[in-house]
Amino acid sequence: MSRIQGLGMMSRRTRQRMVDRLGEKGITNKKILEVMANVPRHIFLDEALAHRAYDDVSLPIGYGQTLSQPWVVARMTELLLSLGRPEKVLEIGTGSGYQTAVLSPLVDRVVTVERIAPLQRRARQRHYDLKCNNIRYHHSDGEFGLSREAPYNAIISTAAPERIPQSLLDQLAPDGVLVIPVGTDQQQLHFVYRDGDSDQFVTNIIEPVHFVPLVAGELVHS
Repeated sequence: MSRIQGLGMMSRRTRQRMVDRLGEKGITNKKILEVMANVPRHIFLDEALAHRAYDDVSLPIGYGQTLSQPWVVARMTELLLSLGRPEKVLEIGTGSGYQTAVLSPLVDRVVTVERIAPLQRRARQRHYDLKCNNIRYHHSDGEFGLSREAPYNAIISTAAPERIPQSLLDQLAPDGVLVIPVGTDQQQLHFVYRDGDSDQFVTNIIEPVHFVPLVAGELVHS
């Protein structure tokens, strides 16, 4: 029996309550809410924490990393889709794989990079169990993106750099968008739009957030 089947007690009704709360807090994109009602968040956590999967809190996943709270996942995804359905998305920080699984049915392709190999392996297995078939994985330093797969119609980061890396801006396609937390002690969620194929970027600061830092140059293999 797979873990998805074994934890079937985490019912759709429980997920629906979470989604209802997201709607009450201002998430309006019905497709995102539908996807989050279908993705079993509890399988992206260790079993000891699975009972808290549908609380609107961030939770530890090991290696100093966290699974973002559902509202933040929904909000960032809504921003990412605000200009339409992206063809190809780069995700900085696979982590547990939950944000990736939410993105998968909403975009054509997801390219996701993770510097901690054990987290990436677990995420990949979860995506396989969920039949997420449009994801490409790379064990890589997220600060520099992944230039060999560029350009991207959208980039999303689940870790916060001190400032927006120029390398990520360079990898945006014309009219592409970047959703990224920025800062150290006091972080702000940024929405960046590339104006056509120019080197002009329009940046909007959305709201305060709290993410793990984006760590450069430290790959974990085992």
